[in-house]
Amino acid sequence: MLLIRKLHKWFGLVLGLQFLIWSLSGAVMALLDHHKVSGEHAILPVAQLTSGPVPAPLAAVQAAIGAPIVGLELKPLLDRWVYQAKTADGVVLLDAGAARPFEVDAAMARALATARYAGTAPIESVSFVEASTHETRDMARPVWRIGFADADHTALFVSRATGEVLGAKTDTWRLWDIAWMLHIMNYGDRQSFNHPLIVTVATGVAWLALSGLILLFRSFRGSDIAWITGPSARLGRRWKARERSQRPGFPPALELDRRHHQPAQDPSLPSQNERVQS
Repeated sequence: MLLIRKLHKWFGLVLGLQFLIWSLSGAVMALLDHHKVSGEHAILPVAQLTSGPVPAPLAAVQAAIGAPIVGLELKPLLDRWVYQAKTADGVVLLDAGAARPFEVDAAMARALATARYAGTAPIESVSFVEASTHETRDMARPVWRIGFADADHTALFVSRATGEVLGAKTDTWRLWDIAWMLHIMNYGDRQSFNHPLIVTVATGVAWLALSGLILLFRSFRGSDIAWITGPSARLGRRWKARERSQRPGFPPALELDRRHHQPAQDPSLPSQNERVQS
């Protein structure tokens, strides 16, 4: 028992710090506005073109791509209609009228981000991102990162393959992401909470709770729970006394006078006054 008490103390000290981190990080994630965390407030809907498409024949599209087409979509992109063709090698964008392939370069990415940005701040940075980062870990890469000079340091991400705005990241999301990292104890890619570190800590927490229950019950005395067991014990004693009094040959209990709380007078015996006079 002494060993359990000592281990419980040191486990509680170490894991108590993690409990504090879990509480604080959980509170941060709960208090932050999820709309601001998602960044949806910073992105405008796709603008609808006033003119209808005048697409090139599908044969011209097939000839321009030169590879089997798995899927084909006609959609608006900025001020024109484009074909988005899916092949075995990836996605190809073509001008719908001329059936001419093109890529989303830095200039087009700036224009696409500006058209979808809900604020008025100017662009402060444009960068091409191919590797996975904390901001782009859930996005199909490569992407263009367009940073805006607003108070929340908003960044919009434009897909180089499709020209779509994949999302927005702000300082609110970055704070949430740090809290998420601390909460799931994943200090690398911040994605999975099924890793050895958190499993080990969870096992330690379970042992801490079990040892705490053992020490708790060992520390109780009978007087500590008398207020719980007392009424039931008294009721049990009264019930047993009543059962004994009802057994054959058992002398009846003296009847108590409820008014004076004195034993009732046996009529066969002389009263107190008669004893005095005699």
